[in-house]
Amino acid sequence: MTNRFLGVRRAVLAAGSVALLGLVTGCGSGSGDGTSSAPRTESGTATSSATGTPTGASSVPTDAVSNSLTPSAPPASASVTRCHTSELSASVGRNNPGAGQENFPVVLTNTSHRTCTLYGYPGTAFVDASGKQLGPDPERSAAKPETVKLAPGGSAWAGLSFSNPEISEAATATPAALLVTPPDEEDPLKVTWKGGAVPVSGDESSVRLIPFSPGTGA
Repeated sequence: MTNRFLGVRRAVLAAGSVALLGLVTGCGSGSGDGTSSAPRTESGTATSSATGTPTGASSVPTDAVSNSLTPSAPPASASVTRCHTSELSASVGRNNPGAGQENFPVVLTNTSHRTCTLYGYPGTAFVDASGKQLGPDPERSAAKPETVKLAPGGSAWAGLSFSNPEISEAATATPAALLVTPPDEEDPLKVTWKGGAVPVSGDESSVRLIPFSPGTGA
């Protein structure tokens, strides 16, 4: 997984462009203190632990939703359609640090009895205990998405990376949870965050995402 994260970071630097990503339906707006008053999430099911549990859309940060939108998703076959929040659980895998970066796999697992697909990026937003978004909107890498077909019980992961705050000296906060919205959905999943402090303002405070791939990223 380290090679994939490093490869994506090189692609991001070479491309020189990233798209803003949010967890709800609109793009979040950060404030000077590294928080936004109304974080957004798009699709996904929130969890209180390793697996996601659904949260009400009205209480979810907007970034979490808008970031999950996929402008050019390929058409699904008549028999296999995209995975919906209610059919998924969310979790965050173990950190795989390297080259001054913290790298976490964000995992969605098909808990339904049908095969469905994921294409693109999750919507994500770090939130505090009150549900307020912490830090700037995530950025999408330039990596090309692929359609991932999930059989019942199958998983896909998307990489979430940020610079180690001890190296970048960015201001930090410790989130209570990460909201995860599946691609093109509007309801997020809530996962208890156990990864420690994250950058919320200052230089090198951006959180970056790579699109879904098959597996758990372990």
